Amino acid sequence: MDAWWHQVWITLVAEFADITDAKQLTQVTVRLIMAALLGAVLGFERELKGKAAGVRTHMLVALGAALFVLVPRMAGADDAALSRVVQGIVAGIGFLGAGTILKGHDQDAGHVKGLTTAAGLWMTAAIGVAAGMGREATAVISTLLALLVLGVMPLVVNRFERDDEDENGEGGKH
Repeated sequence: MDAWWHQVWITLVAEFADITDAKQLTQVTVRLIMAALLGAVLGFERELKGKAAGVRTHMLVALGAALFVLVPRMAGADDAALSRVVQGIVAGIGFLGAGTILKGHDQDAGHVKGLTTAAGLWMTAAIGVAAGMGREATAVISTLLALLVLGVMPLVVNRFERDDEDENGEGGKH
């Protein structure tokens, strides 16, 4: 009877253990955690600004994108197959992003909201892909650049708008 349980255990381990050694476990863990953390950074910035897609959404997008490229790569997929996977991620994120874009009603008629959030989700997916492909430095640099765009560019734009208002005699609208 003991030999039977041993055989069942060996079969289960062989069937369900797609991670074969400590090196592979570390690699998978680092890539997925990196994707989730970088997604959290962007999501935290969005959440602080009161946007619809916050920390959890960005984490899940980055983590999902990383997993979508990590699994086929581990299974031995070639570059052409990985290219198709990335194309699918980009298309799929388009649907998610479209859901964040809402056209304003009544007083906001003609004003489109959510474009930056949609673009941020798209960027978060790209960062997740980079992390999942083992391009952690690229993912970190991209996250820093995205934070720069999201955090600093509004200040620059506001500064130029204020200067323009002052030149046109519309001062006081700060």
